[in-house]
Amino acid sequence: MKKYLLSILSFVFYFNSNAQTADFIIRHGKVMDGMGNQWQYKDVAITQDKIVAVGNLQKWKGVREIDAKGLIISPGFIDVHGHLEGGEKRNPLASNFIYDGVTTVITGNCGGSAENLNKYFNVLDSIGVSINIASLIGHNTIRKQVMGTANRNATEEELSKMEQLTQQAMKEGAVGMSTGLIYIPGTYAPTSEIVRLAKVVAMNGGVYSSHIRYEEDKVVDAVNEAINIGREANIPVEISHFKVSGQNNWGRSKETIPIVVNARKEGIDVTIDQYPYTASSTQLSVLLPDWVLADGQDSIMARLSNPIIRKKVAEHSIDIIKKRRLKHFSYAVVASYGADSSYNGKSIEEINILRGNKNNAKAEAETIIQMIEKGGAQMVYHGMSEEDVKVIMQYPFNMFASDAGIASFGAGMPHPRAYGTNARVLGKYVKTLGVITLEEAIRRMTSLPANKFNLKNRGLIKEGYFADVIIFDEDEISDMSEYNAPHQYSKGVKYVWVNGALSLEQGKQNTTRKGRAIRN
Repeated sequence: MKKYLLSILSFVFYFNSNAQTADFIIRHGKVMDGMGNQWQYKDVAITQDKIVAVGNLQKWKGVREIDAKGLIISPGFIDVHGHLEGGEKRNPLASNFIYDGVTTVITGNCGGSAENLNKYFNVLDSIGVSINIASLIGHNTIRKQVMGTANRNATEEELSKMEQLTQQAMKEGAVGMSTGLIYIPGTYAPTSEIVRLAKVVAMNGGVYSSHIRYEEDKVVDAVNEAINIGREANIPVEISHFKVSGQNNWGRSKETIPIVVNARKEGIDVTIDQYPYTASSTQLSVLLPDWVLADGQDSIMARLSNPIIRKKVAEHSIDIIKKRRLKHFSYAVVASYGADSSYNGKSIEEINILRGNKNNAKAEAETIIQMIEKGGAQMVYHGMSEEDVKVIMQYPFNMFASDAGIASFGAGMPHPRAYGTNARVLGKYVKTLGVITLEEAIRRMTSLPANKFNLKNRGLIKEGYFADVIIFDEDEISDMSEYNAPHQYSKGVKYVWVNGALSLEQGKQNTTRKGRAIRN
């Protein structure tokens, strides 16, 4: 008997001495690896900033062990289209992203980025942010440094300077270049200018990401332009927040998606991204003609003080709602107006009435001009169809993106996408409507964006990959943010690790900030 007991004790000692350990072990969860595969019951071990084992880890021991029974274990979501600049210092916890399961965001979109990316990345690492951040270099940012907001083609000397700035940004770690071809000064740039700079980006292994030139009546031309830039520069293309805007254009996703499909058949690496909403959000100035916005605020004010020009600007704005088959600017809602915060959440039609003006489009156009003169506003535009959203979502090379910044909880009336993009996809379009499967949605939120933007060793639950990991309840996950009450975090995400650090536990965020600047 004594000999038997000694044998048992020897085995226990051997087992314990040979048991592998990890900082965290997640047990009993349904692992979706990010590749689109069906879930499997597996354990996941995390040590320092890496996933060190995936599988049956009964012989492993964790400093902390998390029971994920009944829950999904997934790679952290990657948001490919953010506008974080400035928000990192204001709110480094980036809570709106963490609660939505996002562990990495690509910023510098729509042509706007930090000018000096090396300095930007160093600041990120010094202050500590809760999420990983990669950045594109913005074409508008580059053009402004060389030409200001001039409404003309660049000279050869100016193009050369822009190429040098692009090359420098790529060396500093940009993952590619973005354009915002409806914004000043990008709208003044011909396609040939974009191709010149895109070739520099391509030589450095980057991506061309574009807010295309038109998203309404001329959307087909704009999609073709983006693809042609990819063809001529031999560069991967990402078409940002793919949509069809304007009530008169509803249903045209059946025209635009085939263009992308055919381009991929041709061999052009083109993908798209989407936010799952029927409203967009951008500046009030998009309701004015491009030419009036050139050369800075003083020039804009001077033009608008001319009665003839002012009338033409108003007529341009009125034509927009006529094309949309509307009588009022009721679809245009203020998200944030610095000159008067009481306007936040109200439509241009409502604001015009509050001002005591006649309830007609002409008076509303004048209200828009006056708001521009006071510094402009960030807007929410209700102008897309739910059917187009679904058609676009079914395209397999489509990712999901918030097109948002780091939210200041309670400030303004931002678009709900800032809080609920991923949870909305999983709750509404996967669980309730069945537009795509859960496995497919996770692939589009993880491995597809990681591969597209060359984010090494991210986007999968795999040994040796960075431990950007989330656990969520597939039955509970849903977006809570609404247009009239946007400041509400998503629910259903239970745990979030960023680079192996636990940032959200049992549905509550802590103060951990272990995100990193990701350089190309």
